[in-house]
Amino acid sequence: MTETVYAAGFADVWRGFWSSDIGVWILERGVEIALLLIGALLAARFITWLARRVVTRIDAEYQTSDQLVRTESAKHQQAVASVISWVSVALLFIVVAVQITDVLAIPIGSLVAPAAVLGAALGFGAQKLVQDLLAGFFIISERQYGFGDLVQLSMIGAPEESLGTVEEVTLRVTKLRTAEGEMYTIPNGNIVRSLNLSKDWARAVIDIPVPTSADLNIVNDLLQGVADKANADPHLNALMLDTPQLMGVESIGIDSVNLRMVARTLPGKQFEVGRRIRVLVIAALRGAGINSPADGATPMVEAMPHSSATVSSEARPQDPSEPKK
Repeated sequence: MTETVYAAGFADVWRGFWSSDIGVWILERGVEIALLLIGALLAARFITWLARRVVTRIDAEYQTSDQLVRTESAKHQQAVASVISWVSVALLFIVVAVQITDVLAIPIGSLVAPAAVLGAALGFGAQKLVQDLLAGFFIISERQYGFGDLVQLSMIGAPEESLGTVEEVTLRVTKLRTAEGEMYTIPNGNIVRSLNLSKDWARAVIDIPVPTSADLNIVNDLLQGVADKANADPHLNALMLDTPQLMGVESIGIDSVNLRMVARTLPGKQFEVGRRIRVLVIAALRGAGINSPADGATPMVEAMPHSSATVSSEARPQDPSEPKK
């Protein structure tokens, strides 16, 4: 009997709650708002999942093919897919926010004045965000770099440049992975200069110091043999776009002269090609009895992008496959 009374009382309370103003509001508006929010979250997750599938598919074409490097088109497509997903999610939540204001019967006209004040506040307080978004837009539209590129970025207020492989590019940030596995997250508005070491093609530059007492004709013949041997190496030949060229004397010192050899390579492969050619050069010179003019000195390798700008040995970017010194 007591349980029946409690059940009847609970049912009366329950009916009274749903017939009250709060219950009516929940049924008429609260449920719709909850459905909009849940739908927006599910749609956002679907957009993110779809973007990852597209990126994975683009990268799978590179992984399953015999390509040694990613194409510029694939790099750009992956960057665009990331941006489209980010913008789509942002627009989705804006649309949902507008629909919620409509469900709540908030007149849009009454939001004009607050929106103007908010816009002015954002104009002053969110200048950095707008700067990041604009910088990211031009980075992607101009194809300055994309996913998988090896880049060196100079930033405002940073004492050193950031060197690493691009893992993600959005309108707001660029993410770099260093050789040590560290992840840099750099706001695009902070980037003042970008050096792309894997754009279209690269060049390995090998400076070879030899003593002034050495016969340069013999040295030139040795280095020409090194170039032919490098071109005949199947692994090196796959990484190079042409036969290494001997440029001749680059500079003259008191006790030594520097000879330069250059080789065009696939983008991002200039470091590996430079190391392998350096080994061949050292072996050829030692076999001929020609030693370095300085104790323990070895031929230096510089890596330069395809632009006309020269990278000095002091400012040369470190090979990302080697640990920091």
